[in-house]
Amino acid sequence: MGALGPKLERRMAQSLTTCTFCGVGCGLYLETSANHISGVCPSRSHPANEGKICVRGWHVHEIASAPDRLKTPLIKKNGQFEKATWEEAIAFITSRLKEVKDKYGPDSIAFLSSPRCSNEEAYLLQKLARSVIGTNNVDHGAGVYSNNSTDVLLDMLGAAATTNALADLAKSDVILVDGVDLQRQLPTIAGAVIRAKVGGAKLIVVGERRQRVAENADWYLQIKPGTEALLYGAMAKIIVDNALMNMQFIQARCRDYEAFLAQVRGYDLLACAEGCGVPAQAIEAAARAFGRSKAASVLYSTGATARDKAATQALVNLVLLTGQIGKAGGGLFALTEHNNLQGSCDVGVAPQYLPGYRSVANAASRGEVEALWGAKLPALPGLSASSVLKDRSGGKVKAAWLLRYDPVSTAAVGTAAKALDECELVVAQHLFLTETAKHAHVILPTTAFGEERVTFTSTERRIQLAERAVEPPSGIFPAWEQLAEVARGLGAIWKYETSADVMKEIGTVVPFYSGASYDNLAQDFGRQWPCTKERPQGTPFLFAEAGAGFKFVAIPKPKAAVETGKDFPFTLVLGNSSYYWNQNVLIAHSETLKREYRMLLLDYPRGFVEISSDDAKQMKIRDGQRIKLCAAGGSATTVARVTPEVRSGTVFVPYQELSQMQQLRGSQSDGSQLLAVRVETEAA
Repeated sequence: MGALGPKLERRMAQSLTTCTFCGVGCGLYLETSANHISGVCPSRSHPANEGKICVRGWHVHEIASAPDRLKTPLIKKNGQFEKATWEEAIAFITSRLKEVKDKYGPDSIAFLSSPRCSNEEAYLLQKLARSVIGTNNVDHGAGVYSNNSTDVLLDMLGAAATTNALADLAKSDVILVDGVDLQRQLPTIAGAVIRAKVGGAKLIVVGERRQRVAENADWYLQIKPGTEALLYGAMAKIIVDNALMNMQFIQARCRDYEAFLAQVRGYDLLACAEGCGVPAQAIEAAARAFGRSKAASVLYSTGATARDKAATQALVNLVLLTGQIGKAGGGLFALTEHNNLQGSCDVGVAPQYLPGYRSVANAASRGEVEALWGAKLPALPGLSASSVLKDRSGGKVKAAWLLRYDPVSTAAVGTAAKALDECELVVAQHLFLTETAKHAHVILPTTAFGEERVTFTSTERRIQLAERAVEPPSGIFPAWEQLAEVARGLGAIWKYETSADVMKEIGTVVPFYSGASYDNLAQDFGRQWPCTKERPQGTPFLFAEAGAGFKFVAIPKPKAAVETGKDFPFTLVLGNSSYYWNQNVLIAHSETLKREYRMLLLDYPRGFVEISSDDAKQMKIRDGQRIKLCAAGGSATTVARVTPEVRSGTVFVPYQELSQMQQLRGSQSDGSQLLAVRVETEAA
């Protein structure tokens, strides 16, 4: 056996890539043999994961070998899919797009992508929409969960991204984690936070539910749902009252401080503590620790839908108040839970932003892109993914293009199937015949993980080159090439020979990607943007150079997010972040991951709603017992999962149980993720 080992090793090849599941951007080596990906191993030198990966990373390669992968284009005829040639499929798409555009106008067509698409795919999709079709109806799938994080960061900081590298967490002396279950969603970052804690950092965790990272916190502030802005306003008041603000930083680099200060002075600690449901002493202790910190980091999820705009603004206010911007070990970590959500936004997959976060409504910004593309661009912001799929477009959308996106299986979009069925044309690009693809008129199969050379941008702004490890199945070519072929079929002159050509163009349109050539990205595990021709090595943390431009936002003391009372004493929360992966179409095609992420559903095959151990004991509710949830708009019957993770007075609806939320909201739905409900027991 010892003699066989070296021979086997010589036959195996390794290709460096990045994991495509979450936003951490862990470095992986794909092990290949005979054009087959046989395994993965983590990169020990990669700065994001340093030799560590989670269970998803260990099994991400299995997707490419799934037996039910699509291998040929499909066109629906008489309600059934039939195999087609690429020429037939492209001709069908271009012909139907022309018909829909001529009949209803360019804004009758929407282009939606998964935030897991590569930068090259995402860029060409929005370019096809804007420069060829003539619409800003462009969005990524995470847009249906939008908590306005991009708008807030652009307004207050001037950059919609995490300010520092993940490695900087080891240099923080205080870390505040807001409303994200790092252990479930971003395990590698959870490990970094815990190691920083072991190394001496103080840990503040804020959220409605107790999770593993919270168990290690110095201060766990288990707030009432929807009271984040109130809590952070109270913390700001304590910092101001104790003169812990960084006035040198504020005076040199910030504006609108006086208006912010006037609002903060109206906050009362005891009243805020009662509103948040957190002891005043705990709030004060956490605020003092944050205010005294020399290097404090704040981590929050850009996809936490229960967090509203004011909550994010209040967090940024705290960071500015204490001067935690522009230095190692401090900063704001706007965590992206999808692997290329950051890159998708950077290259313009948003209804209101062109590549580089240029406003579509700004004539000068629009003119810059028009000159580079040689095409006139639409001036009005487009429809969001939420508007298109939640049937709020007023029937305007008649055709939809879906790139690696499966909204029908997404819990937040219960009306996606209906919206797609009302379209005259639906194009789906995907690996599999997903629930969404079943509603398409034409399906284009795509390449899988490890089968193409493209780039992704992680949550720390790291643009990474994913090398091709194996050739795709015969007859399959990358999605970006498919988009280019359709554009040419519609009369555009697109001359991209390789994906590197696409990245070269991205660098001309997105200024902070101008140095991100493939040759440059192949060094040092990619580059953190701004990666420019003048600074090709990238930028570890933003705003190091002195300069004004940061903005405080004055936030009036928020009212209660949900009014509970005698009839409806519980606050129900839709937990998008904590239960997600079991419905992911990629995980469904890995036997190991499918088993791992469906374990909980073996105990609760009909679904469940979580209720706190204290409330269950008082109401004599057993784990697994059927209960009825009642709200002003309707009711739903489900099963109780009794857990100490949930705060008393709160019930937690997991991500996949959207039907319960729809039943409870009834026709009065305003899309809120919070709802006042009553819990009634039923016989087992």
